[in-house]
This record gives sequence, C-alpha cells and structure tokens, in this order.
Amino acid sequence: MAGLFDEERAWQPLAARMRPTTLDDYVGQQHLFGPDQPLRRSIEAGHVHSMILWGPPGVGKTTLAMILASYVDAQFLSVSAVLSGVKEIRAAIDQAKEQLRFGRKTILFVDEVHRFNKSQQDAFLPYIEDGTVIFIGATTENPSFELNNALLSRARVYVLKTIAEEDIQTLLTHALADEVRGLGAEDIGVSNSVIANMAATADGDARRALNLLEICVELAKSEGKAEVDESIMAQALGTELRRFDKGGESFYDQISALHKAVRGSSPDGALYWFARMLDGGCDPLYIARRVVRMASEDIGNADPRALQIALNAWDVQTRLGSPEGELAIAQAVAYMAAAPKSNAVYKAFNEIRRQIAEQPSYEVPLHLRNAPTKLMKQQGYGEEYRYAHDYPEAYAAGENYLPEEINQDQWYEPVARGLEIKIGEKLKYLKGLDQSSRWRRYRRKP
Repeated sequence: MAGLFDEERAWQPLAARMRPTTLDDYVGQQHLFGPDQPLRRSIEAGHVHSMILWGPPGVGKTTLAMILASYVDAQFLSVSAVLSGVKEIRAAIDQAKEQLRFGRKTILFVDEVHRFNKSQQDAFLPYIEDGTVIFIGATTENPSFELNNALLSRARVYVLKTIAEEDIQTLLTHALADEVRGLGAEDIGVSNSVIANMAATADGDARRALNLLEICVELAKSEGKAEVDESIMAQALGTELRRFDKGGESFYDQISALHKAVRGSSPDGALYWFARMLDGGCDPLYIARRVVRMASEDIGNADPRALQIALNAWDVQTRLGSPEGELAIAQAVAYMAAAPKSNAVYKAFNEIRRQIAEQPSYEVPLHLRNAPTKLMKQQGYGEEYRYAHDYPEAYAAGENYLPEEINQDQWYEPVARGLEIKIGEKLKYLKGLDQSSRWRRYRRKP
C-alpha cells in the first residue's frame, strides 16, 4: 500500500506534492498564524470555527483548510462552486451527518464560494448553525459584495495576503532539495538568480511558482541540460501575465488606484497603475473610457482641454491599436494627473439629480415654454421671456431659468483652480447684475 501511495503522489503536480501538513511548515500569513497569534493558539488547542478565507490565488487557502482538519481530527470534504451544485452540497452534508453520529467533526471546504448564488449559499446556513459542519469558504473576491450577509454573520472573515518573494524563494529551494516529495532526485541545478526571477514572476502565487519550477526542470531534462538557465525559464513563461482577474478584485483595485492617482495629481502613480493594468492583460479601450470619465469627474471646467485629450486618446487607440494607442492613453493620463482639479460640475450634477428624485415634478415656468400655436400663446406660453441677445453682454439680468419653487437654489460653485477661477469670476459678476436688476424693479414698484 505504501508503494501504491508513493506512486500516486508521483503523478501529482509539484505544488500538490509539496503541500505543507502543519502550521509550522505553512509559509506566509504570519499576521494570522505566527507563533503568538490568537488564531494559531486556538487552532493548536483544537478549536476551529467556521470562516471565510479571502485572498488572491496561490496563497494557501485550500492547504490551510486541510491543515485545520488535521489539527481537530476532522473529516475533510471539499466542494467547488465551479463544478458543484445543490446535489453535491447535500451529499457532503449527508457524509458530515454520518460522521457526526460517531462523534467526529467535518470541515466542509467550499472553494470559490462567491460563485454560488444566494439560494446555494443559504443551503449551508442550517448546518453551520447546528454544528453539522465547520464551514470554510475560500474566495478571491470581496466577501462584502459577493457573499450573503446571513453567511457572513455565521463565519469570520480572514484576509490572506500575497506571499512575499523571499518566502516563495524558500519554497522553491525546499522543492529542489526534497528527494521524496520534490525534485531533489532529478539532479537539475537552478541558480539563486533564476530562483529569484521565478519568485518575482510568480507575483505572490506559490502554486504558480512551483508549477513554473516543475516545467523548467522538465524542459531542462528534455534538452539534456544539467541546469535551468534564463533561456529555459523564458520558454516556460511564454506570454505569462501577472495576476489580473478581469472583473475580479484585482481589476477593481487597480482601476481604483489609477483613478485616485489622477485625482491626487500624481502622474507617476497614474502611469504606474496604467502600465500594471496593461501588463495584466486589461483591454486599453476599457481604460480609455475610464480616462474620459476622470476628465469630467475630477478635472471638469478647471481644464476643459482634458476631456478633448481623453477623447483623442480613445480615438487613437480605436484607430491604431497597440502600442501607439497605449502611448496616447498614457499621455492623456499624465496630462490629467497634472491638470488643475475640480469636481464642481460632478457635485452639482449629482446633487441636482438627488433633489429631482426627492422633489415633485415642478412645472416649467410659462415664460420658458415655446408657443408654436395660437392657443399656447393665449395660455401665456413664452410671455415675458427676454431674449438674452437683445441685452447688453447678451445677458438678461434678473431672468429666472428654474421652476418658481426652487428659483433661489444654486448648485454649481466653481473652485479657485484653473479655468474655473475665470468662470467663478464671471458668475459672480452676473450675479451682481441680477441683484442690481432686482433692486431696480423693487424701487419701481408703487
């Protein structure tokens, strides 16, 4: 039986063979499982509770769940939200109930739990509450958005961090030296510099690093080389991309960082996150659309040229593609990061929309309505409207363009930056003409 077990392990990927079995061997997550951390002490005492493990791929979520099962001598059952449905959930619960009859606990590990819909997530709730299972869900997405509140209230959320390059280098070194589980028997050398490059390329993903090492060793053997060099690693990498889940947490984190760098007037920060998104495979046209949004939301009338530059960059990307279009977008990103900022229009527009949603549908004042028919003229449509171009400076002082009920409201307040300085001065001047006009009309009243 031992020989059969060893043979089965030999067919497993290196990442599976090197999976740690104790917290002492578990790499990373020292903020949770360091020697003095409360969670580790609780686990070592045999106390494990339901939890959600939130973190990027390859940081050890599955491994951790298996280790926890061994610490409490529990049955370990795994369900994948990608491959399973309610039928598989019920089968797992039945197995857990059977084990409970003999006094044994069950850890039910649900991989990619965020992919289950609301009803599927709800299916776990009664069995978590009555202790049938210790629920451990793994997700790469923000639980606040992807998981039901009912599930979150029954399981603590723990954030798992990207594994440091130094720790990944240690994993790779151990895998090369281990003759039983690792690649030690292959007698293939890997220099420290190549190991460091592998760790950097893995981008915090331990599984990815071990898979890369395994491929490199196989390539070296096939070419009759005694060492994995940079050329072997380049073959293994191909067009490898860094971590960037289109539509996932990393995606939204990075576009958020890009937007905030533009808003915060940091060209370097904005260009860095733009390049990171391209490096991860993001469609440049998506970024171009977001850059147009930034031009209106955060720069606005402080520098109206920003909107045109953003549209031009979008147009270049559409016409020419990459890399010419990407450079145009980079130019727009850098320009907007350095441009004067104003969210005055953005704030005014949002506030007006909020008030419209809460207020009655006020009528358009009669003097602002068109009167294309005789009946409309008889009803007073357009009466007393003053045509602005007939007045000095093309401004009919004292005219009102809002419903009567809110004609004193004001939302747009230009900031003292960029072109909005001039806009603010102009509006202040026109407001003075309005006040003078109203005062004169008041004086003429009998």
